[in-house]
Parts: sequence; structure tokens; C-alpha cells
Amino acid sequence: MTSAATTGELPATWLDVPAEHPFGIQTLPYGSVVLPDGPRVGVAIGDQVLDLTSAATALLPHRTRLFAAGTLDRLLAAGPAVWAEVRAALTAWLTDERHRGTVEALLLPAADARLQLPFTVADYVDFYASEHHAANLGRMFRPDSPEPLTPNWKHLPIGYHGRAGTVVASGTPVTRPRGQRRTPEGEVVFGPSVRLDIEAELGFVVGAPASGPVPLAAFDRHVFGACLVNDWSARDIQAWEYAPLGPFLGKSFATSVSPWVVPLAALQHARVPPPPRDPRPLPYLDDDDAEPWGFDVAVEVALNGHVLSHPPFAGMYWTAAQQLAHMTVNGATLRTGDLFASGTISGPEPGQRGSLIELCWNGTEPIAMPDGGTRSFLEDEDEVVITATAPGPAGTRVGFGEVRGRIHAAPVE
Repeated sequence: MTSAATTGELPATWLDVPAEHPFGIQTLPYGSVVLPDGPRVGVAIGDQVLDLTSAATALLPHRTRLFAAGTLDRLLAAGPAVWAEVRAALTAWLTDERHRGTVEALLLPAADARLQLPFTVADYVDFYASEHHAANLGRMFRPDSPEPLTPNWKHLPIGYHGRAGTVVASGTPVTRPRGQRRTPEGEVVFGPSVRLDIEAELGFVVGAPASGPVPLAAFDRHVFGACLVNDWSARDIQAWEYAPLGPFLGKSFATSVSPWVVPLAALQHARVPPPPRDPRPLPYLDDDDAEPWGFDVAVEVALNGHVLSHPPFAGMYWTAAQQLAHMTVNGATLRTGDLFASGTISGPEPGQRGSLIELCWNGTEPIAMPDGGTRSFLEDEDEVVITATAPGPAGTRVGFGEVRGRIHAAPVE
């Protein structure tokens, strides 16, 4: 049996959605929309949002419970067979004129939609999967080392366990953190971070739980979809605290995520092989003979409306499937709502770096701004917007929306 999804064709929708729209029928991302009478699960289509909670009551009644709470939590837990069923139903509703009368009444303008965190974040893990990013930081901080990468970097996906409670939805203001830092003169002081940074990343949202290791081949049986992540980083706090246990307060104050979760099913045309690995990974991480789980995602980073860089996700050394396999290989449990992020996405060119510390080369090469000023690290009231798209069927682009955040001043002591 063939379908539009397997042949690369794009089913026609009865909505007036331009073929180039990143939230066309090829995408159908899920979010949580706050309405006056409570939250609803929403699905973006063009410049509108479908109230899936109400649509399911009318058109998919045996699945009503999945959407009743207005978040993605129950849908995530339902597993891949149900994910496929719901996506097929959505596609049918939006392409078959017989459903038009019911569905049209449940569409609202996206511009009017107030979006919240779409799922309950159970645990949060952040990785360090870009060889270019890791090598850049190695050259900055270990300039005398013959090798910019640490000895373990090409043997395993390095990561740290973050703080789920400070993962926030796009648009939530980010207050400049305070903490300990060491001045260039060697004095240890307490106060607001003066080296506040961004990290453009892709996050992966876990649906079906697991009580033990998740092998590479089981990746899509447990991961529901992907979203954009900005892992805000206080570089000065981080530099003073990280030895020997890694990031803590320099990362835990805020992590912003996009409000739309793009299902893995929408990213099938974006799958690409990862870069060659040398040395070959140990068997549980070895994907040479497996289905590729690299993704060709084009990211854009803008500061105050000025585009700074275009990081390419396709060059990430470690894939999300390898990250998940490593994260669980020791027997760690996997819970519905777990979020794990790729780490900073950076490419080989200066205009492809996904963090300010790389773009300004640790402050030695300030970034020129259109107003004539410069930036090395973030100032109060700066706004960062990260967007991304990926290849879809029939020449379309699959959109991720945006993750946006504005810096507010640290509280007065």
C-alpha cells in the first residue's frame, strides 16, 4: 500500500495555504493553546490553529481523552501507533471536503493564539554533539593543546543533566542570572552575569517511556518529535563552577523551547546520514549499518532583528538516536515528557556558529550590529529569535516556528 507520505507527494488541503508555507499540510505541529475557557491541544496549519481537543470530540471520539487536558502529555504517552493514527486523521480532515464544515468552525487565527509550554517536562538532558562547536571552544580555552577535543569526545555523546523546572515556553522573558564568577584579576565576586550567551539547539521530545536501554533501532518508537531550544548560558558563572562536575547555575536559570512540536513523521524527507566517524563507535552507538537519524535542518539566529548566523544541523557528529541510546545504556529510565537537546549547532564557517561566544570568539572579535554598535554577549532588553526549517515532500519546507526570548535586567540586590 502506498500513500502520499511514502511517495513524496503532497495531499491538497481545502484551506488556502500557500505551497511555500512552513506550516502546511506537510508539517502539522502540535502545541497547547490557552483559550478563555481553558487550554486546548492545537495543530498549526498555515496561519491558523485547529482546536484539536474539540475536533477530536466531534471526529475522533474514541481518542477524546488524549486531548482533554489541553496539553500533549497523554498523546505523547500513547505511543507510535496512536501518533500515526492521529496524524492520518488530521490529514484527512484537512484534505477531505466532507470534514470542512466541522473543521472550519474550530480554526482560530494563529496571530491570536496564546501558546504555553506544550507538555510537562519530566527530565532535561543537554548534549554537546557538534564537533565544530566543541572544537571552537577547545581552541579558545585550551589554545596550547595539540587537540581541541577532549579525549572522550569522539567515543560518546557528552551531556549534562539539566533542570526541567526552568524549561520555559518561547516568549517567556529571561531574567539575567546572578551568581559567583571570577574576575580577570582573580577576585571571586557575586553579581549579575556579564557574559550572558545563547545556544541554538534542536530538542527531542520523548513519548513512550522505557525502563532500560533504548537501542538505536528503537529511536522512533520512543521519540515523538522535535522542537527548537535556546539553552541560555551564563559563561562567566559556568567557567568558575564547571570543574570538576560540569554546568550547574550557569545553565539552570532558563532554557527556552519553541511552542510547536514537529512530529518525527513530518521529518522523514529531512533524514540524512551523519558525518563519517573516526574512530568507529562502540557497538551500542554504531549506526554505520542502521537507518540514518541525522536531520537536514537549517537554523537561523537573529539578535534584535539582525540575522547573525545560519547553523546547519546536518553536520552534527552525534545523532539524536545515539544520544538516546547513550542516555539509557546504563539502565536509566525514560519517561514521557523527557526532553533532550542536541547541544549548540555550529558549522565549519564563521557564519554558521550557534553561540555568541563563538561568533565573537570569546569577546576578541565583537559582532558588528546595524545600529553601529557591537555585541559580544547579551545586554539587557536584547531579544534573540531562533527559527528553523527542514526539507519536506514535493519541494516543501517543514517549519519549526520560533523560540524567542528577551533579556530582563537582574533583580536589584
